[in-house]
Amino acid sequence: MKCAEAARIEAALRDIPDGTLEILPRGGSAIDARTDGRGRMETVAVFPGIEAAFTAFLGAGVELRHEPRVSVLEVYHCRCGRVGWNMPDGTAIYLGAGDLSLHGMARCAVSSMVFPLGYSEGLSLAIDLDALSSECPDILRDAGFRPCALREKLLDRSPITIPACPAVEGIFEPVYAAPPALRAPWLKLKAQELLLYLSGFQPAASEPARVYAQQTEQIREVHRLLTTHLDQRLTIEELSKRFLINTSALKEGFKAVYGAPIATYMKEARIRRAMQLLRETDDTVATIAAQVGYESQGKFAQAFKDIAHMLPTEYRRAHRTP
Repeated sequence: MKCAEAARIEAALRDIPDGTLEILPRGGSAIDARTDGRGRMETVAVFPGIEAAFTAFLGAGVELRHEPRVSVLEVYHCRCGRVGWNMPDGTAIYLGAGDLSLHGMARCAVSSMVFPLGYSEGLSLAIDLDALSSECPDILRDAGFRPCALREKLLDRSPITIPACPAVEGIFEPVYAAPPALRAPWLKLKAQELLLYLSGFQPAASEPARVYAQQTEQIREVHRLLTTHLDQRLTIEELSKRFLINTSALKEGFKAVYGAPIATYMKEARIRRAMQLLRETDDTVATIAAQVGYESQGKFAQAFKDIAHMLPTEYRRAHRTP
Protein backbone atom coordinates (compact mmCIF):
# COMPACT_ATOMS: atom_id res chain seq x y z
CA MET A 1 0.00 0.00 0.00
CA LYS A 2 2.78 2.44 0.95
CA CYS A 3 4.66 1.60 -2.25
CA ALA A 4 1.51 2.31 -4.28
CA GLU A 5 0.99 5.66 -2.55
CA ALA A 6 4.59 6.74 -3.20
CA ALA A 7 4.33 5.63 -6.84
CA ARG A 8 1.11 7.62 -7.30
CA ILE A 9 2.70 10.78 -5.89
CA GLU A 10 5.84 10.27 -7.99
CA ALA A 11 3.71 9.99 -11.12
CA ALA A 12 1.85 13.20 -10.22
CA LEU A 13 5.14 15.08 -9.70
CA ARG A 14 7.14 13.62 -12.60
CA ASP A 15 7.17 16.95 -14.48
CA ILE A 16 8.67 18.86 -11.53
CA PRO A 17 12.50 19.10 -11.39
CA ASP A 18 14.38 17.97 -8.29
CA GLY A 19 14.92 20.77 -5.80
CA THR A 20 11.66 22.48 -6.78
CA LEU A 21 8.44 23.17 -4.91
CA GLU A 22 5.83 24.29 -7.42
CA ILE A 23 3.22 26.65 -5.94
CA LEU A 24 -0.03 27.08 -7.88
CA PRO A 25 -1.39 29.45 -8.93
CA ARG A 26 2.01 30.99 -9.59
CA GLY A 27 2.58 34.20 -7.70
CA GLY A 28 -0.45 33.55 -5.52
CA SER A 29 1.25 32.61 -2.25
CA ALA A 30 3.96 34.48 -0.34
CA ILE A 31 5.93 31.42 0.75
CA ASP A 32 9.68 31.00 0.44
CA ALA A 33 10.45 27.27 0.19
CA ARG A 34 13.55 25.17 -0.34
CA THR A 35 13.56 21.41 -0.74
CA ASP A 36 15.98 18.61 -1.49
CA GLY A 37 13.20 16.77 -3.31
CA ARG A 38 10.20 18.01 -5.24
CA GLY A 39 6.66 18.95 -4.48
CA ARG A 40 3.52 20.80 -5.43
CA MET A 41 1.31 23.10 -3.38
CA GLU A 42 -1.99 24.08 -5.01
CA THR A 43 -3.87 26.84 -3.19
CA VAL A 44 -7.62 27.42 -3.32
CA ALA A 45 -9.52 30.42 -1.91
CA VAL A 46 -12.43 29.03 0.12
CA PHE A 47 -13.98 31.97 2.01
CA PRO A 48 -12.69 35.40 2.99
CA GLY A 49 -10.26 34.42 5.73
CA ILE A 50 -9.93 30.75 4.73
CA GLU A 51 -7.42 29.43 2.18
CA ALA A 52 -6.77 25.75 1.42
CA ALA A 53 -3.67 24.15 -0.06
CA PHE A 54 -3.35 20.65 -1.48
CA THR A 55 0.21 19.43 -0.94
CA ALA A 56 2.27 16.55 -2.33
CA PHE A 57 5.96 15.98 -1.60
CA LEU A 58 8.73 13.55 -2.47
CA GLY A 59 12.02 13.81 -0.61
CA ALA A 60 13.44 14.16 2.88
CA GLY A 61 11.97 17.57 3.69
CA VAL A 62 11.33 21.20 2.85
CA GLU A 63 12.32 24.47 4.53
CA LEU A 64 9.51 27.02 4.76
CA ARG A 65 9.32 30.75 5.47
CA HIS A 66 6.13 32.79 5.48
CA GLU A 67 4.59 35.79 7.20
CA PRO A 68 3.98 35.16 10.94
CA ARG A 69 0.22 35.73 10.90
CA VAL A 70 -0.81 35.86 14.56
CA SER A 71 -4.55 35.50 13.94
CA VAL A 72 -4.30 32.49 11.61
CA LEU A 73 -4.86 28.90 12.69
CA GLU A 74 -3.29 26.31 10.40
CA VAL A 75 -5.05 22.97 10.18
CA TYR A 76 -3.12 20.23 8.39
CA HIS A 77 -4.51 16.82 7.46
CA CYS A 78 -2.07 14.09 6.42
CA ARG A 79 -3.68 11.97 3.71
CA CYS A 80 -0.81 9.51 3.30
CA GLY A 81 2.86 9.10 4.06
CA ARG A 82 4.23 10.82 7.13
CA VAL A 83 5.05 14.46 7.92
CA GLY A 84 6.72 16.27 10.79
CA TRP A 85 7.41 19.87 11.71
CA ASN A 86 10.57 21.00 13.49
CA MET A 87 9.40 24.09 15.34
CA PRO A 88 11.63 27.05 16.27
CA ASP A 89 11.23 26.24 20.00
CA GLY A 90 13.09 22.96 19.51
CA THR A 91 10.08 20.65 19.58
CA ALA A 92 8.73 18.54 16.73
CA ILE A 93 5.32 17.06 15.94
CA TYR A 94 4.64 14.15 13.58
CA LEU A 95 1.54 13.05 11.70
CA GLY A 96 0.69 9.75 10.03
CA ALA A 97 -2.06 8.96 7.56
CA GLY A 98 -5.37 10.40 8.76
CA ASP A 99 -3.90 12.52 11.58
CA LEU A 100 -4.69 16.22 11.99
CA SER A 101 -2.56 19.02 13.45
CA LEU A 102 -3.60 22.46 14.72
CA HIS A 103 -1.17 25.30 15.35
CA GLY A 104 -0.88 29.03 14.94
CA MET A 105 0.93 30.21 11.81
CA ALA A 106 3.04 32.53 13.92
CA ARG A 107 4.69 29.42 15.41
CA CYS A 108 5.80 27.99 12.04
CA ALA A 109 6.83 31.19 10.22
CA VAL A 110 10.33 29.70 9.99
CA SER A 111 10.16 25.92 10.16
CA SER A 112 11.10 22.72 8.41
CA MET A 113 8.78 19.95 7.28
CA VAL A 114 10.31 16.47 7.20
CA PHE A 115 9.00 13.34 5.48
CA PRO A 116 10.34 10.27 7.31
CA LEU A 117 8.98 7.85 4.70
CA GLY A 118 10.24 9.95 1.78
CA TYR A 119 6.79 11.15 0.71
CA SER A 120 3.65 12.83 2.02
CA GLU A 121 0.36 14.16 0.73
CA GLY A 122 -2.20 16.26 2.53
CA LEU A 123 -4.43 19.30 2.79
CA SER A 124 -3.89 22.41 4.88
CA LEU A 125 -6.34 25.16 5.72
CA ALA A 126 -5.20 28.60 6.87
CA ILE A 127 -8.07 30.04 8.91
CA ASP A 128 -7.89 33.75 9.78
CA LEU A 129 -10.05 33.99 12.90
CA ASP A 130 -10.04 37.80 12.88
CA ALA A 131 -11.38 37.84 9.31
CA LEU A 132 -14.07 35.30 10.22
CA SER A 133 -15.17 37.49 13.10
CA SER A 134 -16.14 40.25 10.67
CA GLU A 135 -17.29 38.11 7.73
CA CYS A 136 -18.58 34.75 8.91
CA PRO A 137 -20.53 32.36 6.61
CA ASP A 138 -24.25 32.29 7.40
CA ILE A 139 -24.31 28.60 8.34
CA LEU A 140 -21.60 29.11 10.96
CA ARG A 141 -23.23 32.25 12.32
CA ASP A 142 -26.60 30.53 12.61
CA ALA A 143 -24.93 27.63 14.45
CA GLY A 144 -23.49 30.03 17.04
CA PHE A 145 -19.89 29.69 15.85
CA ARG A 146 -17.62 32.12 17.73
CA PRO A 147 -14.14 32.68 16.21
CA CYS A 148 -12.93 34.30 19.43
CA ALA A 149 -13.72 31.14 21.40
CA LEU A 150 -11.80 29.03 18.88
CA ARG A 151 -8.85 31.39 19.17
CA GLU A 152 -8.72 31.04 22.94
CA LYS A 153 -9.05 27.25 22.76
CA LEU A 154 -6.69 26.41 19.88
CA LEU A 155 -4.65 29.34 18.60
CA ASP A 156 -3.09 30.64 21.81
CA ARG A 157 -1.48 27.35 22.88
CA SER A 158 1.06 24.74 21.81
CA PRO A 159 0.43 22.65 18.69
CA ILE A 160 -2.22 19.96 19.02
CA THR A 161 -2.65 16.72 17.11
CA ILE A 162 -5.86 14.77 16.62
CA PRO A 163 -5.30 11.10 15.78
CA ALA A 164 -7.04 9.61 12.75
CA CYS A 165 -10.70 8.94 13.48
CA PRO A 166 -13.96 8.51 11.49
CA ALA A 167 -15.07 12.09 12.17
CA VAL A 168 -11.90 13.59 10.68
CA GLU A 169 -11.92 11.14 7.76
CA GLY A 170 -15.52 12.07 6.99
CA ILE A 171 -14.54 15.72 6.69
CA PHE A 172 -11.50 15.35 4.44
CA GLU A 173 -11.96 12.24 2.30
CA PRO A 174 -14.79 13.66 0.10
CA VAL A 175 -12.54 16.62 -0.76
CA TYR A 176 -9.72 14.35 -1.94
CA ALA A 177 -12.17 12.21 -3.90
CA ALA A 178 -13.85 15.16 -5.67
CA PRO A 179 -12.85 15.89 -9.29
CA PRO A 180 -10.77 19.08 -9.65
CA ALA A 181 -13.74 21.09 -10.95
CA LEU A 182 -15.71 20.35 -7.77
CA ARG A 183 -12.94 20.80 -5.22
CA ALA A 184 -13.84 24.42 -4.41
CA PRO A 185 -17.53 23.68 -3.67
CA TRP A 186 -16.58 20.68 -1.53
CA LEU A 187 -14.05 22.81 0.34
CA LYS A 188 -16.73 25.40 1.13
CA LEU A 189 -18.91 22.68 2.65
CA LYS A 190 -16.18 20.84 4.49
CA ALA A 191 -14.39 23.94 5.83
CA GLN A 192 -17.60 24.86 7.64
CA GLU A 193 -18.04 21.30 8.88
CA LEU A 194 -14.44 21.34 10.15
CA LEU A 195 -14.99 24.59 12.06
CA LEU A 196 -18.14 23.21 13.69
CA TYR A 197 -16.22 20.06 14.62
CA LEU A 198 -13.38 22.11 16.14
CA SER A 199 -15.90 24.22 18.08
CA GLY A 200 -16.87 21.12 20.04
CA PHE A 201 -13.36 19.66 20.24
CA GLN A 202 -11.73 19.56 23.67
CA PRO A 203 -7.91 19.90 23.42
CA ALA A 204 -7.31 18.19 26.76
CA ALA A 205 -8.43 14.91 25.20
CA SER A 206 -5.54 14.87 22.71
CA GLU A 207 -1.91 15.63 23.36
CA PRO A 208 0.68 16.36 20.65
CA ALA A 209 2.80 13.50 19.33
CA ARG A 210 5.84 15.60 20.21
CA VAL A 211 9.52 14.88 20.47
CA TYR A 212 12.50 17.20 20.61
CA ALA A 213 14.17 18.11 17.34
CA GLN A 214 17.60 17.17 18.71
CA GLN A 215 16.26 13.73 19.54
CA THR A 216 14.74 13.28 16.08
CA GLU A 217 18.18 13.75 14.54
CA GLN A 218 19.44 10.83 16.62
CA ILE A 219 16.42 8.78 15.53
CA ARG A 220 17.15 9.57 11.86
CA GLU A 221 20.75 8.39 12.37
CA VAL A 222 19.42 5.14 13.82
CA HIS A 223 17.09 4.78 10.84
CA ARG A 224 19.91 5.48 8.38
CA LEU A 225 22.08 2.79 9.96
CA LEU A 226 19.32 0.19 10.04
CA THR A 227 18.11 0.75 6.49
CA THR A 228 21.63 0.95 5.02
CA HIS A 229 22.66 -2.38 6.53
CA LEU A 230 19.61 -4.59 6.11
CA ASP A 231 21.79 -7.71 6.32
CA GLN A 232 22.61 -6.87 9.95
CA ARG A 233 20.26 -7.29 12.91
CA LEU A 234 21.07 -4.86 15.72
CA THR A 235 19.22 -5.10 19.03
CA ILE A 236 17.58 -2.19 20.82
CA GLU A 237 20.29 -2.42 23.49
CA GLU A 238 23.09 -2.26 20.90
CA LEU A 239 21.49 0.76 19.24
CA SER A 240 20.97 2.42 22.62
CA LYS A 241 24.66 2.11 23.51
CA ARG A 242 25.86 3.14 20.07
CA PHE A 243 23.76 6.34 19.92
CA LEU A 244 23.79 7.15 23.66
CA ILE A 245 20.02 7.16 24.01
CA ASN A 246 18.08 5.10 26.55
CA THR A 247 16.01 2.22 25.22
CA SER A 248 12.57 3.62 26.11
CA ALA A 249 13.35 6.99 24.47
CA LEU A 250 14.68 5.17 21.41
CA LYS A 251 11.56 3.03 21.03
CA GLU A 252 9.14 5.88 21.68
CA GLY A 253 11.06 8.33 19.48
CA PHE A 254 11.31 5.91 16.55
CA LYS A 255 7.58 5.20 16.65
CA ALA A 256 6.77 8.93 16.88
CA VAL A 257 8.92 9.77 13.84
CA TYR A 258 8.33 6.73 11.62
CA GLY A 259 4.88 5.66 12.78
CA ALA A 260 5.71 2.08 13.76
CA PRO A 261 7.85 0.14 16.26
CA ILE A 262 11.40 -0.57 15.08
CA ALA A 263 10.78 -4.30 14.53
CA THR A 264 7.59 -3.71 12.50
CA TYR A 265 9.17 -0.96 10.42
CA MET A 266 12.30 -2.97 9.67
CA LYS A 267 10.34 -6.06 8.69
CA GLU A 268 8.50 -3.99 6.06
CA ALA A 269 11.74 -2.30 4.95
CA ARG A 270 13.45 -5.66 4.47
CA ILE A 271 10.56 -7.07 2.47
CA ARG A 272 10.31 -3.94 0.28
CA ARG A 273 14.01 -4.29 -0.55
CA ALA A 274 13.54 -7.99 -1.22
CA MET A 275 10.69 -7.17 -3.61
CA GLN A 276 13.00 -4.86 -5.53
CA LEU A 277 15.73 -7.50 -5.74
CA LEU A 278 13.26 -10.15 -6.89
CA ARG A 279 12.06 -7.83 -9.67
CA GLU A 280 15.43 -6.55 -10.82
CA THR A 281 18.05 -9.26 -10.26
CA ASP A 282 18.67 -12.94 -10.96
CA ASP A 283 19.83 -13.61 -7.40
CA THR A 284 18.41 -16.74 -5.81
CA VAL A 285 15.76 -16.45 -3.11
CA ALA A 286 18.28 -17.72 -0.56
CA THR A 287 20.79 -15.03 -1.56
CA ILE A 288 18.17 -12.29 -1.36
CA ALA A 289 17.03 -13.58 2.02
CA ALA A 290 20.57 -13.20 3.37
CA GLN A 291 20.96 -9.72 1.83
CA VAL A 292 17.94 -8.47 3.78
CA GLY A 293 18.85 -10.10 7.09
CA TYR A 294 17.25 -13.54 7.08
CA GLU A 295 19.50 -16.53 7.76
CA SER A 296 16.66 -18.97 7.20
CA GLN A 297 14.97 -19.08 3.80
CA GLY A 298 11.85 -20.47 5.51
CA LYS A 299 11.59 -17.50 7.91
CA PHE A 300 12.15 -15.13 4.99
CA ALA A 301 9.38 -16.79 2.97
CA GLN A 302 6.95 -16.50 5.90
CA ALA A 303 7.83 -12.83 6.54
CA PHE A 304 7.51 -12.10 2.82
CA LYS A 305 4.07 -13.71 2.71
CA ASP A 306 2.98 -11.69 5.77
CA ILE A 307 3.68 -8.46 3.87
CA ALA A 308 3.14 -9.33 0.19
CA HIS A 309 0.48 -12.03 0.67
CA MET A 310 2.37 -14.37 -1.65
CA LEU A 311 5.60 -16.33 -1.62
CA PRO A 312 8.84 -14.81 -3.01
CA THR A 313 8.82 -17.17 -6.01
CA GLU A 314 5.22 -16.23 -6.82
CA TYR A 315 6.06 -12.53 -6.51
CA ARG A 316 9.03 -12.89 -8.89
CA ARG A 317 6.91 -14.61 -11.53
CA ALA A 318 4.20 -11.96 -11.30
CA HIS A 319 6.41 -8.85 -11.14
CA ARG A 320 9.71 -9.65 -12.78
CA THR A 321 11.10 -6.71 -14.75
CA PRO A 322 12.05 -7.84 -18.30
